[in-house]
Amino acid sequence: MSSSASVPHQYRAAEQSDDDVSGTPSSSGGGKRGRKRDYPYAPVPLPVSVIDNHTHLDFEEGLAQVGVKDALDAAEAVGVKGAVQVGCDLASSRFTVQAVELDHRLLGAVALHPNDAPELALAGGLESALTEIEQLAAHPRVRAIGETGLDYFRTGESGLAAQRYSFRRHIELAKRLGLALQIHDRDAHRDVVATLKEEGAPAKVVLHCFSGDEELARICNDNGWYMSFSGTVTFKNAHDIRAALAVADPHLIMVETDAPFLTPHPCRGLPNASYMIPYTVRSMAELLGQDVARLGTLLAANTEAVYGSWA
Repeated sequence: MSSSASVPHQYRAAEQSDDDVSGTPSSSGGGKRGRKRDYPYAPVPLPVSVIDNHTHLDFEEGLAQVGVKDALDAAEAVGVKGAVQVGCDLASSRFTVQAVELDHRLLGAVALHPNDAPELALAGGLESALTEIEQLAAHPRVRAIGETGLDYFRTGESGLAAQRYSFRRHIELAKRLGLALQIHDRDAHRDVVATLKEEGAPAKVVLHCFSGDEELARICNDNGWYMSFSGTVTFKNAHDIRAALAVADPHLIMVETDAPFLTPHPCRGLPNASYMIPYTVRSMAELLGQDVARLGTLLAANTEAVYGSWA
């Protein structure tokens, strides 16, 4: 960590913000027991501004409760000019629609997380939840359906049918509304690809927190699907992810935090936030042998190509 940059004041527990919308835990996320709760030092600012393609401002992970404006102020101070706030259940999707109205630096995505779909189906609430997601997606600053997809890590065999059905419904919704699709893919690469091809992928597809290898990256290249890299690309054991980045079409890559999770090295284990993206961008630039400013410009252009203008 840099000793010259302090923790942004918005993320200090002693200076909690009570303006605008402050984060509240969501059923699909939240803090993990035993995890360190203090936020990391701020990195050296980027020479050009980029956009956090995927964050959860409603999830609390650190000691401080940080409002939307304060979180974006801290990010902007280090060269992160905007973010996509992502819903993954009804509560967080409702939050997303409220949050995007507060600040022009924020756009939104709404959906039901694949791990929530089986529980909703079991309770008889999946169809009504999908109906509400469609209503929330009508907001003009909601530019994507996500995060949706398949997760074979946490969902057992009994829940897979509901998960796959929900994914297909989200694909159809993204196409019908002309929105991008943000995909959560965990241990399900083959079926994610197969489902997209069977259903017909939307014009803009983003594999959020890309976790595949060179093979999946080449499939994305061939289909024009975007790959969004998170702090995992900085992890020492993430050899496949770095290999995928090395072969990815540069015009199909983006950067994200998935905050408050997946904090990049050298702050792994601490809560994540959009202001941490410079660590990931610099790691990506080093791997690709590119100038940081040039890569940042490309990442921002790719992100706006998917979601449109933040103005």
